[in-house]
Amino acid sequence: MAEARRRAHTVTAVVRDTTKYPDLAADGVHLVPGDVTDPTSVATLTPGHDAIINAAVDLGPDANAFFTASACALLPATRTSAARLVVVGLSALLNDATGTPLLDADFLDDNARKFCLGHAAGLDVLRTEGHDANWLYLSPSGHFTEDAAPSATYRITDHGDWSDKITYPDFARALLDEIEKPKHHRMHLAVTC
Repeated sequence: MAEARRRAHTVTAVVRDTTKYPDLAADGVHLVPGDVTDPTSVATLTPGHDAIINAAVDLGPDANAFFTASACALLPATRTSAARLVVVGLSALLNDATGTPLLDADFLDDNARKFCLGHAAGLDVLRTEGHDANWLYLSPSGHFTEDAAPSATYRITDHGDWSDKITYPDFARALLDEIEKPKHHRMHLAVTC
């Protein structure tokens, strides 16, 4: 949101409970209640917007249900509103340079793997049902870091690498660049610094 506001975009933040995010409204963000898994809620909130950024997450026990429901609710909204949908995703769904899925890493425990598989189910909905929609699944090629200063640059990569790092501000630049000047469509795009 900070990057979108820096670029003078009008931003609407949709959250389940607006009382938990009072600082957003203070930053010039239009704050409204909504549910990304509810097609009616999404359909009501998306008209008049050029882009929909889905960074919603549910850490509950059924990640599969959450991510598939959100994808199913968002796809029709992109068709009726002509908005570009960008979903913030996971690097674990990428293959590494050798073609091995990052999801096969032995350091992922069962809970992390279930969460990743839930994300994968949502991405699968986009791939199978979004052939006529304007969507992009964007993830770091490795992981986010807060230990480095933003570089103001990023690069696109065709595979994942657990050692890759990107700051949140650099990721936000990539995300906003894809909204303002879309170059990639209906795919999983990975970025790193």
